[in-house]
Amino acid sequence: MSGAETPLSGRWIGIYNYPDDSPPVPFDAVLFESGGRISGTIEEVDEYLGDEHLTATVDGSRDGEAVRFAKFYDNGDENFDTVLYDGTVKAEGTEIHGRWEIPGIWSGSFIMTREIGAETAIAVERGETVR
Repeated sequence: MSGAETPLSGRWIGIYNYPDDSPPVPFDAVLFESGGRISGTIEEVDEYLGDEHLTATVDGSRDGEAVRFAKFYDNGDENFDTVLYDGTVKAEGTEIHGRWEIPGIWSGSFIMTREIGAETAIAVERGETVR
């Protein structure tokens, strides 16, 4: 099964990079994909914001290898409560990389990966939703 065919449902770990010399920010994501729609949650601790623990919801879509979603911070402020992600699924569906943007403010790169264990790999091969 190619990356364009593998469901994105599951747990992901990733980092996003700021456009300056700030350290990358690690995050954990849980995604659900159904009929080309993507939803889920993201949790992160951002050193740039003083080690603040942030949670967000995800809403987006997928078309083949192209993935687009918005991240809506639960406790966002008026300056950056929504972040747009535009990425590409690679490596048999175990990696997504691309760019994020806070419109009109700044942008940077991101990468997220998952490891597929034996049970998950079997479910993915069957086309089942992995949670």
